[in-house]
Amino acid sequence: MKKDFISRGRSVSDIKIHLVLTTKYRRKVLTASMIDRLHEVFESLLDKWECKIVEFNGESDHVHLLFQYHPEIQLSKLVNSLKSVSSRKLRQEFLLELEKTYYKKKVVWNSSYFLASCGGVTISTLRKYIENQDKPVD
Repeated sequence: MKKDFISRGRSVSDIKIHLVLTTKYRRKVLTASMIDRLHEVFESLLDKWECKIVEFNGESDHVHLLFQYHPEIQLSKLVNSLKSVSSRKLRQEFLLELEKTYYKKKVVWNSSYFLASCGGVTISTLRKYIENQDKPVD
């Protein structure tokens, strides 16, 4: 199994983040076409930020995005970019569908979001690995 590390300058990292975005008022507005388009938008944006999409899917009122990023990136700015650009693209391309659900202000996303770090191993496995290091003897 190949590890996909991100190497930049003097650091190498493998940090994955799980992001959940919910629609405004949790309204069931997202269609299959919108979710497919969101996948394209997120993939393109993450590429510009030198990040990589790992997995993406969604339902009518929320989406899940798993991506890899470098620690130099400020997550709040990245998430803000993902939300604002994707919302703008959906409003441009799916205006009629959104107008059926939203009235004057066609806001797609809730102002909040969920983020969780994800690792390749469990905390207990990592803890055991660190505990079993060959500590020097004085």
